[in-house]
Amino acid sequence: MNRIKQAFKDRLWLGVIIVGLFAGLIGGGIALGINNLVQHHEEVTSTRVPAGSNKSGGTKVNKNKVDLNGEASQAYKSVQGAVVSVINKQKVQQSSGTLGIFGYGNSSNGSSSSDSSSDNKLETASEGSGVIYKKSGNSAYVVTNNHVVKGSNVLQVILSNGKKVNADLVGADSATDLAVLKINAANVKTVASFGNSNSIVPGQDVLAIGSPMGSEYANTVTKGIISAKYRTLKAGTDGTLTSVIQTDAAINSGNSGGPLINMAGQVIGINSMKLASDTQGSSVEGIGFAIPSNEVVTIINQLIKNGKITRPSLGISMVDLSNVTSDQQQSVLKLPTSVSKGVVIMDVNSGSVADTAGLKKYDVITKLGDTQVTDAGSLKAALYKYKVGQNAKVTYYRDGQQHTATLHLTKSADTTSTDGSQQDNN
Repeated sequence: MNRIKQAFKDRLWLGVIIVGLFAGLIGGGIALGINNLVQHHEEVTSTRVPAGSNKSGGTKVNKNKVDLNGEASQAYKSVQGAVVSVINKQKVQQSSGTLGIFGYGNSSNGSSSSDSSSDNKLETASEGSGVIYKKSGNSAYVVTNNHVVKGSNVLQVILSNGKKVNADLVGADSATDLAVLKINAANVKTVASFGNSNSIVPGQDVLAIGSPMGSEYANTVTKGIISAKYRTLKAGTDGTLTSVIQTDAAINSGNSGGPLINMAGQVIGINSMKLASDTQGSSVEGIGFAIPSNEVVTIINQLIKNGKITRPSLGISMVDLSNVTSDQQQSVLKLPTSVSKGVVIMDVNSGSVADTAGLKKYDVITKLGDTQVTDAGSLKAALYKYKVGQNAKVTYYRDGQQHTATLHLTKSADTTSTDGSQQDNN
């Protein structure tokens, strides 16, 4: 009897447990289902585009909370009126005949191409920028880059108000890549001033103003900093090394000749070039260069006075020692292995400064004054620090022996033009 009762109790508890488990599964499933249903409803509701629309609008433009007369804006406004676009027009050969599929066809009057006449037509060869820095009587003067005006037959200047005026070339210097133009001052209202480029510091804010990509984008301003106070580059078109200011303010084609200004609106440099890629061809951004204002002022004052820059000239033609093979350095020049940089004299003009000092063909110049000469550019840069009439000590090698001589810089040469040969002349 007791066994029967115990068995009954065991079955009773087993049933309770089974019912409990079953009820739990059902309840959990129902809860899970309801939860999923709620989540799905919320998701659909939150992503569905609401019905109806608000046609009353109501959005408005709020008052600017920024200072619109900040330091950069004031600096730009102070010099904007002095910044111009420079148009270089050159003659192109053009025929009056029409161009047919197989060459020049008949002209509109029915004559053959052999009867067509040719004339020169002026076309825009390039555009750049410039800045008006001086106004004297009826004339105003613009400084720009030499490469902007090079080869021009006619020069025009577009003022900040859009008015186009003719310009005359006062003078140009290929070594520093600077040029001065003269225009009528009747419409000139603003003249820029120069600051001291020796007082700039890396990290200070600057603005570059000009006409990137041409006059269509005239008076474009970009902001950056002075990245480096001094960089030595070939800023001119004759290979002369010169010191320039490096900036990360955006400088593009057409900015050449425009001003680089400080936050006081003073011109501290004339924008000249940018580095677009490295020697491996990789693109480079944010590396632009400007000619320091102190150098600019020195050059433009001489151009106004003389129309050209007069510098000492050695009267030689030369090649970089790096272009001479190692075998020839030993067999022809007889240089010691310790000498790897310099310039090789290839010709000496009779009666020149070099000739008077006793320099000869195949002499290797390694030093001028206190400056080491590594190539033709560095020799010109060192030479141009002297004035006509001064003396300079030159160090050179001949037949493996080091010599020195004194150069009496009595001869001069202007740098308004460049030499296109492989050998450098000086």
